[in-house]
Amino acid sequence: MFGFLKPKDDSAAPAAESKAPRSSWSERLKAGLSRTRATLNTPLSELFSRARIDDELLDDLESTLLMADCGIEATQWLLTELKATVKREKLETPAQLRGALAQALTSLLAPLEQALQADGHQPFVIMIAGVNGAGKTTSIGKLAKHFQAQGKSVLLAAGDTFRAAAREQLSTWGERNGVTVIAQESGDPAAVVFDAISAARARKIDVVLADTAGRLPSQLHLMEEIAKVRRVVNKADATAPHEVLLVLDANIGQNAVQQVKAFDKAIGVSGLIVTKLDGTAKGGVLAAIARQCPKPVRFIGVGEGIDDLQAFRAGEFVEALLGN
Repeated sequence: MFGFLKPKDDSAAPAAESKAPRSSWSERLKAGLSRTRATLNTPLSELFSRARIDDELLDDLESTLLMADCGIEATQWLLTELKATVKREKLETPAQLRGALAQALTSLLAPLEQALQADGHQPFVIMIAGVNGAGKTTSIGKLAKHFQAQGKSVLLAAGDTFRAAAREQLSTWGERNGVTVIAQESGDPAAVVFDAISAARARKIDVVLADTAGRLPSQLHLMEEIAKVRRVVNKADATAPHEVLLVLDANIGQNAVQQVKAFDKAIGVSGLIVTKLDGTAKGGVLAAIARQCPKPVRFIGVGEGIDDLQAFRAGEFVEALLGN
């Protein structure tokens, strides 16, 4: 039995969109990264106002990058690149070093810039995983809107059968976007996703977005359950899932690296959605991911609005991160 689930109240409903004119994405991204930029820029402005480049400046720069949660490996890589650039290009002023830092950081993050192309299969099945509170269900609603804007039809699978609030929230997003939600009041998450894929195939739907129950990497028995969902998806369609997205809350900093590794081992993560960058001073965690467990960052989020989830672009991100 499947179809729309009606929310019992408005508590799970997405916030209404403001009627005021929206600022551009680059402006919202810069505003969203203000906390991380503050962590970086106050010490950076002090460092780059010094008279010359020396070992003390580089040591202080290392501490600053670590404070922004770039991680040890990424920080060491950046410093090695900067020292090589200083020597090769004979940089003399800290101001020149700032430009070199922007270039090195962009180079580090550039391999993560890979847009999601939901083509080649009908339906194109996307599994979405993540721990509770990461913004998984909200991201699904925003993704539905994203694909609709591309002219694609979308179907949602409410595979988080353990939390009524999750089903209701997903139903609300479905109603808002005019998208069917396949759901059950209770039961096996894998069965819900199987039904959704079958329904999508019968209705010639372009994209299936399959929610899964929130999991902590330390909950091994529950991680096995989400692995079961993946296996059932593959039984429903031998080529699926075509994308496995892990939603990460940027506020957790270095723990994000461990989540990527754990979920990748369990279900084979093919891309990331990094949310809540506007609420953290730890935006440098993308640098840590790039060095320790590189996965394409398909989207980043800096707000609650339906268009506050956008494709990741390394140069744009670094510009917003470092500022002028």
